[in-house]
Amino acid sequence: MELTLAHSPDADDAFMFSALGLGKIDTGGYSFLHVLKDIETLNRAAMEGVYDISAVSFHAYPYVAGDYVLLSCGASVGDGYGPLVVVREDAPEGAEPARVAVPGELTTAYLVLKLWRPGVETVAMPFDRIGEAVRDGKVEGGLLIHEGQLTYAREGLKKIVDLGAWWKEETGLPLPLGGNVLHRRHAAHAAEINRLLREAIIWALAHREEGLRHALAYARGLDPGEADRFVGMYVNAWTVDLGETGREAVAELLRRGYRAGIIRAEPCLDWVVG
Repeated sequence: MELTLAHSPDADDAFMFSALGLGKIDTGGYSFLHVLKDIETLNRAAMEGVYDISAVSFHAYPYVAGDYVLLSCGASVGDGYGPLVVVREDAPEGAEPARVAVPGELTTAYLVLKLWRPGVETVAMPFDRIGEAVRDGKVEGGLLIHEGQLTYAREGLKKIVDLGAWWKEETGLPLPLGGNVLHRRHAAHAAEINRLLREAIIWALAHREEGLRHALAYARGLDPGEADRFVGMYVNAWTVDLGETGREAVAELLRRGYRAGIIRAEPCLDWVVG
């Protein structure tokens, strides 16, 4: 059975699934066709039920729950860190931007930004153009995800808030950013597929140097040390299995988003935990 496996073209996702890309584990009767798209594109594709397995923002899950179940492995979690709101380095100290560029309105970063500052005005643009737009004065502030969380200072930007740290202070919980979903047409094989993907993640963590060499091809603008740090931020024990705490963090995030009117579909979480 060939399954489409859609994920972001980033070092952390490439590392996470390096065992599959390099043929390092026995996948039994399954083969995987990797599809690389930015996370907001994947969120929108999931609303159409396009891929068999896909990375999605947890913010997007209430809108795709009719077609997909959540896998307990493969999540990206910021435990005390996460997306950053940045402004130009020469911006006045203490000033908050009235208008912020965001990487998509279905991203978890957007959801947490609106929980932090409900009244902030936003404009969506590709995630890898946001830093440049802030630097060039096209927008007052930017919401950075992916490697921008490590490279913003050399782009002439400064951080005004780490939304993962803010969330931790507010709730005591880690910030679950994205996870993997499986289309319900494969529900009969869900536990088996979940175990197979978890095995791939465990292989990567156990063979870190080999996995990192594979991931470096996707580490936009990061040197090997930075790529290692970035992978460590988002591929770790939480990725192997969210566990009860991680699943509760997802539920709390979506509850707050729904109560605030940011999420329009009532969250109903359907997990594969086998």
